[in-house]
Amino acid sequence: MFNFWNQYNFMKRRIAVIGAGPSGISVIKNLLDQGLEVVCFDRNKEVGGNWIYSEEESHSSVFETTHIISSKTLSQYEDFTFDEFDKTVADYPSHDELRRYFQAYAKKFDLYPHIQFQTLVKHCERIDELKWKLTIEKEGAIIEEEFTDLVVCNGHHWKPRIPEFKGDFEGEFIHSHAYKKAAPFKDKRVLVIGGGNSACDVAVETSRISNRTSISWRRGYQVIPKFVFGLPSDVFAARTAWLPVKLRGWLSKKMIQLLNGSNANYGLQKVDLPFGSTHPTVNDELLYRIRHGKVHPKVDIEKIDGQTVYFKDGSQEDFDTIIACTGFILTHPFFDDDFINYETGPVPLWLKMFHAEYKNLYFVGMFQPLGCIWPAAEIQSKIIAQELSGKWQRPANIKALCQKEVTAPHYKQIATPRHTITVDYHLFRKELLKQLKKSK
Repeated sequence: MFNFWNQYNFMKRRIAVIGAGPSGISVIKNLLDQGLEVVCFDRNKEVGGNWIYSEEESHSSVFETTHIISSKTLSQYEDFTFDEFDKTVADYPSHDELRRYFQAYAKKFDLYPHIQFQTLVKHCERIDELKWKLTIEKEGAIIEEEFTDLVVCNGHHWKPRIPEFKGDFEGEFIHSHAYKKAAPFKDKRVLVIGGGNSACDVAVETSRISNRTSISWRRGYQVIPKFVFGLPSDVFAARTAWLPVKLRGWLSKKMIQLLNGSNANYGLQKVDLPFGSTHPTVNDELLYRIRHGKVHPKVDIEKIDGQTVYFKDGSQEDFDTIIACTGFILTHPFFDDDFINYETGPVPLWLKMFHAEYKNLYFVGMFQPLGCIWPAAEIQSKIIAQELSGKWQRPANIKALCQKEVTAPHYKQIATPRHTITVDYHLFRKELLKQLKKSK
């Protein structure tokens, strides 16, 4: 009997890709490799996503001084390595080096003819099992187009998560989304909220020119140095990739304690949770700036009154500016909320890409590794291309596999919306490669 899946597998494909960032360009490249028709939509003027530095707040971009927190060794495409691009790239590339890398990738594989820039995807409607209708806006015009498949690569670091506190702050309050460089905070009293990578970077950078910079943590965080025994820390850690995740985590925590000593030595909260329970922070300068009296640790906020911030340890301090580095909301504004909404979790997608019910919908790069996103996103792209070209078939028990993503994650993390898509870099890559090897 010629059933639905037979029809689905033999029809001519026209595939829409949302986003031309590091994940999106990999999708385009691998779909084209299989001779498939693909159209990508991106609201920017170039490829690169938030690695295109801009001082415009409307564009979610990196900071002026941002360098990646994973090393180039573990942050490159298999199909286009950093050595092929530029052998002089730093161990931890700057945002400008990465921007040029992504644009060189797009040029090398002739992706530009397949990308529509300055185009916003307003709405995606799944008409039936074989058709999507996309409503897009370009140069003020609203256009509708139909596709057989949809690949979502819109990223998850662009819609700010704004914290709420008792009281009102009468000074300047911004999210790290709006922070681009330290210069505007010269001679100001600055409070940075958060213990993640962005928060620590902002605290370090503003402390160079501010009157005073403090950083408020809700809990203790692991601060990982960028180099261990002369090697990038992720390269050093990769030597134990063959060990079980829990054992690797235990060893990592002990190594950090050996290198840094106790957080208490820096006036920071103790790390009470196992490694991986929260996303670790990779930063070489925060502890240095704290011990040199340039960054001042504070605990969580109790309340705010005017320009005075009261902390839960009973201390208080006046500030001119608060910079909330409190993460981003995982959102897909082009979907109706009753169709798909992962803002608060859980995210039941097998391999963080396959939906249990909608075979012609894919997500790429929507995971948070303890490492770099796009090397694994590249493998996701190859699997999608293999399926859409009929060379790979997803398992029949897809619903059970999707549920397992929620019930058996790589790391048992604290229950916050930020920790719904975390994966272990090495284990996730291994799982993806296992599927790719099943291709015909």
